[in-house]
Amino acid sequence: MFVYEHRGQEPLSRRRFLRRMVRHGVVAAAVVAGSLAIGAWGYHRFGELPWVDAFMNAAMLLGGMGQVGEVSPVSGKLFAGLYALYAGVVFLLLAATLLTPIFHRVLHRFHWDADRRRSAGGDPKRE
Repeated sequence: MFVYEHRGQEPLSRRRFLRRMVRHGVVAAAVVAGSLAIGAWGYHRFGELPWVDAFMNAAMLLGGMGQVGEVSPVSGKLFAGLYALYAGVVFLLLAATLLTPIFHRVLHRFHWDADRRRSAGGDPKRE
């Protein structure tokens, strides 16, 4: 699903690149939805928070903002700590998932153009 073109292959068309970005976005959205569901359930179950407050805490942690309010039961505090560690990792993975196709496209186009000029006999340093 996430196999990128080889250095010798021509860069993707804009349309195929946008499709790739949409696929990455769908995967990221699914991870966010699942993580929000787990976080809201955990804050509600272990932190004894109402559903709206549980959702807000989960969303704030996933967004990198931090927890809102106090969680009083010990089980809630343990869940909040573990979920905060999980949310930090998910935040970084989602950023990588969404930015990887862009970085790959830029670097691939740069190398493909340089290889094409080199094979045509031009000096890539002078062009």
